[in-house]
Amino acid sequence: MLLIFDLLFLAVLPHCQKIVMNYLIAVLPDRIQAEGAYVALEKQGFPMDGVTILGRGYKSADEFGLLDDPKTQARKQVILMSYWLVPFGFVAGITFSLMTNLHTFAWAGEIGDRFIAGLLGAVSGGLGSLVAGGGSALIADSGDSLPYRDRLQAGKYLLVVRAADSLAQQATQTLRQFEPESIQGYAIG
Repeated sequence: MLLIFDLLFLAVLPHCQKIVMNYLIAVLPDRIQAEGAYVALEKQGFPMDGVTILGRGYKSADEFGLLDDPKTQARKQVILMSYWLVPFGFVAGITFSLMTNLHTFAWAGEIGDRFIAGLLGAVSGGLGSLVAGGGSALIADSGDSLPYRDRLQAGKYLLVVRAADSLAQQATQTLRQFEPESIQGYAIG
């Protein structure tokens, strides 16, 4: 029976392709060029539910959701990582203390010594969640979303096209006619 499922899986696997969505972000200097680019894409038959203008009078970066603040995302990730790293560190601290039979905090007694070792392990787990969860974004600004936010605040407009690879390439050619300040593509999927 297992052999049948394996053969079926191998027969179907080559026909399954992972769908990758591409985001193409063009920075345009003013509203007229952004609307002109939008209309040009519409005339070429692009699915307009995948084309969005960000800027004054249109969606904001927060409403769109692709350009989330990196500090907010990092904070969420650090908290999520701490949910399992802090308890794991506590247990690891106690386990290490039991395995090595060290009495580093002998003044606290047998149970107190183990408990303090667990607390130190929990602190280490918290630091691990800070490092592994992207805590550097909390300290230093990083990521592509900040330059885009800065451009939006400077009065520029972003035209975001969400499409499959072939359509994204076609959209790039169309948008180049409007001489955007920059065009950047992102593959998600």
